[in-house]
Amino acid sequence: MTAEPASPVPRREAGAEAEGATEASAGAPRAASSITLRGVHKTFPGDVTALEHVDLQIEPGEFFTLLGPSGCGKTTLLRIIAGLEQADAGVLEVGGRDILDTPPHRRSVNTVFQSYALFPHLTVRENIGFGLRMRGVDPAENRRRVDETAAFIRIGDLLARSVEQLSGGQAQRVALARALINEPDVLLLDEPLSALDAGLRSELQLELLRIQQRLGMTFVFVTHDQGEAMVMSDRIAVLNDGRIQQLDSPDRVYERPSNLFVARFMGHTNIFPVEPEGDGRYASPFGTLAIEAARSGSHVLVRPESLDLVAADVRGANHFPARIQERFYRGATVEYRLVCGREGVTVSLTNRGQTHWRAGDEVTLVVDPQSLVFLDP
Repeated sequence: MTAEPASPVPRREAGAEAEGATEASAGAPRAASSITLRGVHKTFPGDVTALEHVDLQIEPGEFFTLLGPSGCGKTTLLRIIAGLEQADAGVLEVGGRDILDTPPHRRSVNTVFQSYALFPHLTVRENIGFGLRMRGVDPAENRRRVDETAAFIRIGDLLARSVEQLSGGQAQRVALARALINEPDVLLLDEPLSALDAGLRSELQLELLRIQQRLGMTFVFVTHDQGEAMVMSDRIAVLNDGRIQQLDSPDRVYERPSNLFVARFMGHTNIFPVEPEGDGRYASPFGTLAIEAARSGSHVLVRPESLDLVAADVRGANHFPARIQERFYRGATVEYRLVCGREGVTVSLTNRGQTHWRAGDEVTLVVDPQSLVFLDP
């Protein structure tokens, strides 16, 4: 499938120089490489199509994420870039050079795996410097570069430890240092945070993002976690059934999904059918929606946080009587499940001292027509 590449608009506003950055060469920005895939196709035995003629352009210095459910093709695509899988057809270029037939060890591409794949019989220092030793780098130079890289990743105090003494977060940093020390043109990350607990995972998301910003290197990140993808990415490619469903910035993927699959995959949402009645009016399971400009699409998406609830006696355009079935307190937000007309609806309200409705309460659901996204399957 051909995906129209949207121009990468950096979503992140953090400065390139994060606290703790070092002047050492390990942390110095370097020239980044683009990645180009044209017509990349991969079929596994049993006539299982993993990738269907994927076209993709990843820009130099992007933090680019491949996002999708299990079996969608994202890891297969990453492994083809790494040289760990062979595509059946297509073109793969890194920095303008065709590498589709180049063996993995000759590609300027390194991978951080979900399991980290550290050598248990080696120290942290030996793990980080392993690739340099295999290339015959002088021991003194090896030691200098390991020291610089460890300081950059903030694990200098761990160098003498056995990897069996490391926590999950420390092991992730060691695996990252081992990948970065060889100064690849591209770093591939295959769900490297998925085994960590929620708090540590959130912390390392930001740390990984800051490292990429300081290096200016092209990162390609694989995850099935929508929140993780939105926090970290310049652009996201959402995959399903071996095809790119949408390629866009995180805010557009979430707020303006291109089809029903993307809409449903990108977090909890409300989707319901509509039929035009003319003059900007649409029949919905709630009642008649009044919208200023005519829109096309058989379904409408509205995110829970875009809806509002007011007292049952409040009336107006796009106000619909509803009854609360369930209430879930989530700390910063309160989630309500309600019935409105023939449809079940979820509403998420910021918890800032507003009225707290209870199960069984009669309320009015307020729909902002500006928040509606019209979609076709």
